[in-house]
Amino acid sequence: MRIAGCNPVYKKLISVTLLLSLLLLGTMVLGLTIGSSGDIGAAWRLLLGWGEADATLEVIVWQLRGPRVILAATVGAALSLGGLVFQALLRNPLAEPYILGISGGSAVGAILGILAGFSLFPGLALSSFVGSLAVLSLVLLLSGRKESNSDSLLLGGVMVNAFCGAIIMFLISVSKTAQMQKIIFWLMGDLSSVGVDNLALLLGVLPCFLLIFLLAQPLNLLLTGRESASAMGVNVAAVTFVLLLTASLMVSLTVCFSGLIGFVGLTIPHVLRLVLGSDHRILIPASVLTGASYLILCDLLARSLPSQGEMSVGIVTALVGAPLFICLLWRGRR
Repeated sequence: MRIAGCNPVYKKLISVTLLLSLLLLGTMVLGLTIGSSGDIGAAWRLLLGWGEADATLEVIVWQLRGPRVILAATVGAALSLGGLVFQALLRNPLAEPYILGISGGSAVGAILGILAGFSLFPGLALSSFVGSLAVLSLVLLLSGRKESNSDSLLLGGVMVNAFCGAIIMFLISVSKTAQMQKIIFWLMGDLSSVGVDNLALLLGVLPCFLLIFLLAQPLNLLLTGRESASAMGVNVAAVTFVLLLTASLMVSLTVCFSGLIGFVGLTIPHVLRLVLGSDHRILIPASVLTGASYLILCDLLARSLPSQGEMSVGIVTALVGAPLFICLLWRGRR
């Protein structure tokens, strides 16, 4: 695509954004029209406004599939962008939203909310927030009060995440049978619990997307090294703290809706960096759009595969993401 009078970076940004937006639109349409119930052709006619609409199909498309597609897109975008931010800050391609223990803390808070009988909003969302923020504060405290060190952040995150995992196993072991089944399914990743009335809470991730995009250039400078970035006028400690806090809040908000979904924040940023380069002005919107499309497709696959009941989307992302990342590691090693 040729865009006259634009900086080459903005030409690439506009081209990539338009292309990936079309991809996201296509996957959303697939998510709305394909499912275990209802005719695909009738769903297409409903979306296009052709003919007389079936009341049952309208409920399926707009009240069941619609919120689920929006949730999958939001969760995929948040996890992918969170992985991109953590990989850049820690300068480690293996980093992801869970590496600092954010997922573990959010899961502990959410499970405590489930055991207490809280509703999704505000009880469960608030308990998930508190758990993630408590873990982030602990990890930052362990890594030092001043500039966060990558090695200490990684080590602290791994240790805190392991401790949170032990707490989760303890809570599962003392819970009732019905609660235990709900918690285990939630831990594997579940996108079926959202409704139309809960979607407004997901708007909280949009300011996080915008703030991270506004910090794209400082994030680029951080890749050159902390000393170099500081010499070029970047307040390294402040930018690092704001990005860590924003990414953690963004991820914890989606985790309380979807449970633990792995490998999205690990593979999507890695693939995009190989394809598009390392400029975060392009990688940030690309991660949002690609992560959203990817999780919609994974959820569609989870809903379509034959199984007793409904397969967890977290199983699909692990089955797809783990071999893909092994291939990327092997390719990088060669």
